[in-house]
Amino acid sequence: MPDDFVIARNAEPGSTLPYLLRIPLGDGIILKAKDTWPRTGKVYCHRVEEWPDDAEIVERVPVRSCVRRGAAIDLVLDRGRENRSQIIITNARGRQMIFWQTARTAKQARPAVALPGARASGVADLEIAVDIRERYPFTFADRQATTRRQPLSAGDYGLIVDGLLQATVERKSLADLVTSLTTGKLKFQLTELAAIPRAAVVVEERYSEVFKLDHVRPSVVADGIAECQIRFPTVPIVFCETRKLAQEWTYRFLGAARVGLAEEMVGDLALRAVQAAPPLAPAPPTPAAVRRWASAHDIVVSDRGRIPAAVMDQYLEACARGAI
Repeated sequence: MPDDFVIARNAEPGSTLPYLLRIPLGDGIILKAKDTWPRTGKVYCHRVEEWPDDAEIVERVPVRSCVRRGAAIDLVLDRGRENRSQIIITNARGRQMIFWQTARTAKQARPAVALPGARASGVADLEIAVDIRERYPFTFADRQATTRRQPLSAGDYGLIVDGLLQATVERKSLADLVTSLTTGKLKFQLTELAAIPRAAVVVEERYSEVFKLDHVRPSVVADGIAECQIRFPTVPIVFCETRKLAQEWTYRFLGAARVGLAEEMVGDLALRAVQAAPPLAPAPPTPAAVRRWASAHDIVVSDRGRIPAAVMDQYLEACARGAI
């Protein structure tokens, strides 16, 4: 077994774990993995029995240290960046679970906050539409909400009312945000989101991580995000610390949108009721107004007492003609 850490493409058709990892420990440990490095979160892995003879190598890195300590394998690669990681082998629900993490992603998974259990804006029956193109969607399993998979015209998680998308949230990892920003795809997505009454983008990362990027100039990304916010002010880009917090923010946003939409509907109904009501009859003329008109037209009327019916009829006729 070579002393290198090797990453190859997984040729298994239909696999959701597109990479193979070969770890130089003992006779060698071979894993299928979701990504080539745990940059924004833990990477899920699965054991593989054999390394394929025709594997397409993506990366080969010399190893400084590879030591097993209990349920963890500490791996140190011989390069300047992205060199220290840990592979955790554990059991959950009767089966083996393997995660690849770094010190940063392990800390990110525990943000040291307790999420509230209260309903989002008091909504008891929140139904969230999840776009069918989301490969690993939020489940909202511990929230008071249900989900339904269906195509969405914009965003990944939406609120459907009377068949129309009234609110939506686009979910992005930092890597996805950077890629869509540098390729120009993000502006097209924001254009679609801006057409929805209530829309937002939630990023599963701290904003500070933008300035730690090594494959793209951080200032380019920061400027691009700022320019998008100026161009599309109705679509906020919100950075959340972890995937779990991003899910919580999405849940709260859609709950608030549901309440806001209900309030708008009540307001619209009240306005329609006012508009549909018959017009109010004009107020009867005051005796003082009739006397002033009569005096201006040389019609004799006493200063006190009731206005004669004939004079009142003349006054109303003049009003009808628009002469007053």
